[in-house]
Formats: sequence, structure tokens, C-alpha cells
Amino acid sequence: MTPRPVHSWGRLGPAMADVLTPAWPDQISADSGPLLAYGLGRSYGDSCLLDGGTMVDMRFLDRLISFDPATGILKAEAGVTLDAILTFAVPRGWFLPTTPGTRQVTLGGAIANDVHGKNHHRVGCFGNHVPRFGLLRSDGSHVTCHEGEALHSATVGGLGLTGIITWVEVKLVPIRSAMLDVELIRFRGIGEFLAITNDAPEKWEHTVAWIDCLSPGESATRGIFIRGNWADEGGLETHRPAGAGVPIDFPEIALNSLSIRAFNTLYYRRFLGKTKRVRQHYSPFFHPLDSVHDWNRIYGKRGFYQYQCVTPFEAGSAPMDAILKSIASSGQGSFLAVLKTFGDIASPGMLSFPSPGITLALDFPNRGAATLQLFEALDRIVRDCGGRLYPAKDARMEAADFHRAYPRLPEFRQHVDPAFTSDFWKRMTGTTA
Repeated sequence: MTPRPVHSWGRLGPAMADVLTPAWPDQISADSGPLLAYGLGRSYGDSCLLDGGTMVDMRFLDRLISFDPATGILKAEAGVTLDAILTFAVPRGWFLPTTPGTRQVTLGGAIANDVHGKNHHRVGCFGNHVPRFGLLRSDGSHVTCHEGEALHSATVGGLGLTGIITWVEVKLVPIRSAMLDVELIRFRGIGEFLAITNDAPEKWEHTVAWIDCLSPGESATRGIFIRGNWADEGGLETHRPAGAGVPIDFPEIALNSLSIRAFNTLYYRRFLGKTKRVRQHYSPFFHPLDSVHDWNRIYGKRGFYQYQCVTPFEAGSAPMDAILKSIASSGQGSFLAVLKTFGDIASPGMLSFPSPGITLALDFPNRGAATLQLFEALDRIVRDCGGRLYPAKDARMEAADFHRAYPRLPEFRQHVDPAFTSDFWKRMTGTTA
């Protein structure tokens, strides 16, 4: 087998790996390492990559197995995408319990990264809604992992290091419509963002904010708070397939501080007044970038980083204020900047990222040393307030910060399958295999 390049979504550099492409469950092999399962590669950094090893491409293990409309439990192979699940479920009046910002994620990947959505304060993470799944270990055993068991908790958010997830049961939720009633509110500053967040949070299932990361001075954190609830009527039309894609890598000059500032100003001023109310289909509300194939190519051949952190509520707004001021002063960042809060519903995952606090997710074009220097400054702020970074988005976190921020790591390591590893795990543990 000839190694071939495999990329993550950030396209910072490929891993050269042998790639297996099983089409049926009995073709999956996990009897020799180093190994790592691979879905659609939507992790931004190197948690989904294994340079010099064998990667198991799960995309062809994508069959729906069963659905019980009495309980909402869907059973499917781990390579099924969230896109395919919604295509099946929405016309029948069902939806995912929570969804990340893209449908182009496999079911196994959603568990391995314990993805979260705009309703974390209501329902927690994806792993909170997965009662059972199958796991293939390198000793040849096929284990059924039940909610509440240690191996279930290690695999949820476990970055693919406990074995290969083969099938999954996920509990869907009923909906009456594919539409949401949405309210958009302009705000300035973290203080006003938190005030809106805390304004009758029980009334809004889904909340998130877009922010302008580059505006100078007092408007540095201007943004639009977006909150929505499922509508009671409006039909059950599923999403449309993605349209045209980005055909080429953009030149680096295309994304500069002037073009980003211009876009952000237009976006902030896209409606008149303080507040706007609209009825919106779930696709642009939850997955606005899925309408464009390969949008990551706008960052050019050098790729990009995503920086996602959470700062705890008990630290107040000062750490996030400092983070945003540092980004604005640097002139870096992009138009894809998301601010929201996590609630206090604990995930079952030992390495799950969300914890009660304010979370920021922001894309940065790869500008080499300047970008890494900015990240070091942001890391210090996150570290000093007791925050943490998201492994699924990471490509350069310091191992010491990972060990500090994830206190269940020693417990997790007891469940790592010895044949499985990743480039991220090797960085965090100082191992070479």
C-alpha cells in the first residue's frame, strides 16, 4: 500500500498515511497499529491525522440500520453523515438533539469530538444523547458501550483513541416544522452580550453571537446576538444540497484586514434598528457555510488555524475582553468569529471540551510566526483564568496546557487502545508512535 496525503479542514499540511476503505463492517481491521479512524476530516487541526500510520476511512460505512419512532432512537453505521441523518429525519418530523456548525460530519466523528451546538445550555453535548454504540478494539473484541460505563465516557470526546466506533444509537428529538423563529440583536461589548444571554435564557433554545473581531476602539466587540426557537408551523422541507464550491485556493492578499473589516461592517449593518425578527429554515440558521463546497480554500495554500477557547464564568468578562482586544490589536482573524456560552450540563466524556463559561471560536489565516505569536498571548490569558482549548480545533496547543485543562486525562489514558494514536496525541504525550 502506497501512503497518500490526508488533510484536516485547516489544510495546514497533510499527513502521509496508508488508507483503508472498508465498505462493510466485516472489512474493518484493527489488529495492527498505529491506527486511526477518519471521517470527513472536519477537525481543523491534527486530531484526525496520523502521519506514518494507517487511517481507516469510514465514509463508506454509511447505512441507516433502524429507527424507532416511539423513542426517537436512530441506529446507524458510524460513517453516516449528519447531513444524511437530517435528510432522513426532517421529513418525518425529527431532528438531531444538537448539531455543530456543519452537517458534513460523520456520526462517529461527532462522538469522538463530542460536538456541541447552539443549545448547549439546554441539552449539553452530542454525547449526552448517545445511549449505546459499538467499538472495535485492536484485540479483535467488539464492545457495546452503554451510557454510564467507563469505556463509553472515554470514547465520547476521546478523539478516536479508544478504538473504531462501528455503529451508533442517537436519540433524535421531535419537531413540528423545519423553520425557526429567530431574533437578531445588535450589541457592543462582552457586558451587553452577557446581559442578553442572561435575559430569560429559558425562553430560547438556541443562542449564539457573531462578533466583529477587528473593529478598533470601543466597538471592538460589536456583534449580533442570534437566538431562535423551533416554529410550530412551516412545513418539514429538508435542506438543499450544497451549491457551487470554491474552485481554487484564494491568493493570500484576498483575506487582509481591510477586506475583513469591510465585510464585517456590512454584516453588522445588514438590518436597520437594534432588533430584527425573522422566520428562518434550519439550514442557514445552523449550517450557513454548508451551502458552499470547500470554503476552507478561501484561506489559500498555507491553510488556516481555528482558535477555540472557553473562559469560566467565575473569571468574569475580563479574560474574554482581553482576548478580543489582543486579536483586534494584532490585525489578524477573519469574518468567521463566533461567541456563545456553555451551560452547566456535564458531558459524559472524560475529555469533552465544553465547561460552564464563555467560548470564542475564530479562524485565522496562517501567517506563520505572527499568528503563532498571537496564539501564545491568547494562551496566557486562557491559562491564567483557568480556561481551556478545544482539541478538535487545535494544531499547536502546548502539551502542558492540555494536561492542566483536562483533569480526567489520567483516567482516560487507562482506556486508550494501544494500537491507536494520532498526530495530536503524539504531540500531547511526547510519543512517536
